[in-house]
Amino acid sequence: MEKPRVYVTRELPDRGMKTIKATFETEVWKEYAPPPKEVIVEKARKVDALVTLLSDKIDVEVFKEAPSLKIVSQYAVGFDNIDVQEASKRGICVTNTPEVLTETTADFAWALLMAVARRVVEANEYIRAGKWKVGWHPSMLQGRDVYGSTLGIIGLGRIGAAIAKRAQGFGIRVLYSDVYRRQDLEKEMNIEYAEADELLRQADFVTLNVPLLESTHHFINEKKLRLMKKTACIINNSRGPVIDENALYKALKEGWIAGAGLDVFEKEPTPSTNLLLTLGNVVVAPHISSSSFETRSKMSEMVAQNLIAFFEGKVPPNLVNKDVADSKN
Repeated sequence: MEKPRVYVTRELPDRGMKTIKATFETEVWKEYAPPPKEVIVEKARKVDALVTLLSDKIDVEVFKEAPSLKIVSQYAVGFDNIDVQEASKRGICVTNTPEVLTETTADFAWALLMAVARRVVEANEYIRAGKWKVGWHPSMLQGRDVYGSTLGIIGLGRIGAAIAKRAQGFGIRVLYSDVYRRQDLEKEMNIEYAEADELLRQADFVTLNVPLLESTHHFINEKKLRLMKKTACIINNSRGPVIDENALYKALKEGWIAGAGLDVFEKEPTPSTNLLLTLGNVVVAPHISSSSFETRSKMSEMVAQNLIAFFEGKVPPNLVNKDVADSKN
């Protein structure tokens, strides 16, 4: 029996990649950078399945050229790069890798928060640049206390809840804002609900943990940033366009807020000319919140499991567009 044909847009960790290669007729894009759109379109014409990353735009242009395509197995929890509605219209399944990222991403949110609060990156650069001329001084690189502060979490999904759980050890007051009130977690974690604007007024640190939707695009804008304390810091490792970067630059430059930690940007990779990169009170990372060895390996396993389940005639365990499965039953 002929094996299903799969095109993988990047080499994945071995744990899942070996399974995919052993189970399917597999072709992998070998370069570090993503394949151009025209390559994805060309390959999609000939395959039964695509394995994609967030950087791959999978839209009508791809789908209309892919008569045999049956499933897109995304190597990420997010899937805003895929036109899911168009996939559903064509009966194509879309899967992702949820939950496995939660703890690792929450860890990294705290890494950014601590680095911004205590000016860790500035301190590292201070020493490496030969600026440490005096052994100790009361005003040297003063940061902000995390212990005893108020943390505001915008978006109390899995990752937001994991961030809140970690806050318990810091003696922190935790506020959260979400479209759904989580009274169960309020009691369990000793956290308080607040409307987003009130949360921004009260919090010393704000973490953004929302998906990229029309309603969350530029959710943090000039108006929202002006609500925050001048001593407050904002952390974003959800999606870059949740923040209006021009407004954030202005807020940081003019001192409306004290700092920011960013793992995501409006355009990725962000250009070296991004004005945010000129500011010392910004800690940046290249979208690596889920980048631990174990998590990335588990993600590759989930991609393989989604593909295998589908081609065995089962509903993939992480199916995004469940309407497709319903329509086939």
